[in-house]
Parts: sequence; C-alpha cells; structure tokens
Amino acid sequence: MLPESPVSPPLVAWGNAWLAGHVGLDEAVDRVEAAAGPAVVGPALVGPAEMPGSPAESPAVGPVAGDVPLRAYLAELRSDGLTELRLALPAPGDPLGLSGPPAFNAAAVEAGQAVIAVLSGQCLGLVPSPDLRGSSYVGVRLAVHPSGPVRVDLPSVAEAERELSIAMRSATDALASVDGPAPERPDRLGRLGGELAPGYPGRAHRVSTLATRLDAVLRVADERGLTSGQIAASGEALRELDRAVRRALVAAHHSIFEPVRP
Repeated sequence: MLPESPVSPPLVAWGNAWLAGHVGLDEAVDRVEAAAGPAVVGPALVGPAEMPGSPAESPAVGPVAGDVPLRAYLAELRSDGLTELRLALPAPGDPLGLSGPPAFNAAAVEAGQAVIAVLSGQCLGLVPSPDLRGSSYVGVRLAVHPSGPVRVDLPSVAEAERELSIAMRSATDALASVDGPAPERPDRLGRLGGELAPGYPGRAHRVSTLATRLDAVLRVADERGLTSGQIAASGEALRELDRAVRRALVAAHHSIFEPVRP
C-alpha cells in the first residue's frame, strides 16, 4: 500500500462510479490498484496467533472465507445487494464516518481510513493494511468487519466546503504568525484523497482537490522542525484544518449520492 495513495478514497470513488454505471468493474479496480497496488479482501484477524504463521480469524463476514482478489469480491458483493460504498477517515477522538461496532472502529482508527459497503440488509467495514509477500510483492489487504449503519450526521459537500474555507483561513493566519522555516509547496498530492471518478459533481471534484492539497500542506507543516512553543501557537488551527480536510474528503466522496439541486 503506497503511503501517499491509500486505498480507501479511490476504492470509494471508483467503486461508486462503477455502481452508478459510469465505469466498468475492470476499470474501477484497475484505478484502485494503480494507486494502492494489488488488492485482496479477507476476514479480519481477531487476535494474536496461537502459533507463528497460524493467525486466528474471525468468522467470515459477507461473501469471503479466505483472501480473494478485490475484483471478485466486489462482483460478489453486488450480486448480494451492494448499493454504495462510504468513506471513513477517522482520527483519535473523531470517528468520522464510523458507527461501530467497537472492533471495527478501533481497527479503522488505527488505520486512519476504512470503507463501508452498504448492502440491502447489512453493512460491512473494510479496513486496509499493507500486504507484503516476499521481497518484491507490495499490495494491500482489506479485512472485512461487521459495520453499523451509515451515519446520517455527515456534512454535505457544500457544508464541508464552507468549513474547509474557514479552517483554511484560520490555519493560514496561525502559520503566518509563527517564525520558523516556511512550508514548501508540495510536489505531489497528499496522503489522502486524490482524483474523483466520473459521475461526481464538479463541486465535489473541486473540494476533493483542495482538501487533498491542504492535506499535503499539513504533512509538510508537521515536518518543519518548529519548537514546542511554535507548535502550540499554531496547533489548534492545524487540528481544525485536519478535521475540516477529512470531513471535506468524506463529503466529496459521498456526493455522488446527493440529490441534484437546481
């Protein structure tokens, strides 16, 4: 799993574009794996192994009993009533997009991301981790957890855009008042986000792009070598910006399902 391109945002964006009929399954999975590497889906691990190489596994949740390729898993989910994919970008103290149960929440917070697959009668949570096999294979494994229902208190893309603008101004003022090395312009997009897929409204593309670039700025700000006093002076504004960035990305990735307003 490439650290600058995690799997959850592209999986939600391209998976929803596939479900909405804008792209085919092969194109959607190819886009996801171009960002994150080869992807497989399997049952969640529930504890330390009794013996090395023999991990304990939870009972299979959804149509998966062992590791299967992402393409096959999505096709099976759709035949079982998959209607949409939802993005979760939680942080400690801010379970953005999560609605339990605790085991899924804890795994998602540790990973900093998750995908919620919404089916007609249940929700499944997919939590990614690096999949390392040998010296050359680098991919991603999505562990399947039971998930609670979709949260309804998440912002619309318009609300998230306003919150992002306010947080961006506050963070700019805070950083401008701190004497220290100037943040560099990021050479590439940040750790989160990336391009949305066909079928998303123009406003969502704009918000996602801005939030992704601000995420890159946040990563650079973390590496500026500021003193503890300088960090304290700007810390609250940066924390609010981080929260606004994550909320904006979640809202943008969900906007394909928002009703179109005249």
